[in-house]
Amino acid sequence: MATTDTSKRSGKRGVKSPKTTPAPIKRRAPDSDLKIKPATRAVEAAAATPESARPAKPKQKLVRDSFTMPTPDFALIGQLKDRMVAFRRPAKKSELLRAGLHTLMALPDAKLAAALDELAPLKPGRPKKTP
Repeated sequence: MATTDTSKRSGKRGVKSPKTTPAPIKRRAPDSDLKIKPATRAVEAAAATPESARPAKPKQKLVRDSFTMPTPDFALIGQLKDRMVAFRRPAKKSELLRAGLHTLMALPDAKLAAALDELAPLKPGRPKKTP
């Protein structure tokens, strides 16, 4: 007489799982029956304009990087942020750094070289962790 190995089966023989009824499917009303808000109409109208009529907005690719700077220079960022709050124009650290880069680009070569010569040189690489 052949015996079957039932230890590999997950359920008992002859016991059926209870049947569950599926949740009713919610159907959306056709779009023509929906009320469209005025602001949505403007967005739809803008979407309906041809691509050639829209001004091109190229997406700028963002770059994430890290760098090291002395503590007094890093404190200057905080001071500049405080000054901007006094102007009622809060600024992020990245905005200040970008503005500084644009300002440096506007300098003549001699003034740019003089500004860089005033900086203390840093050792390359990451600073050692202090315990």
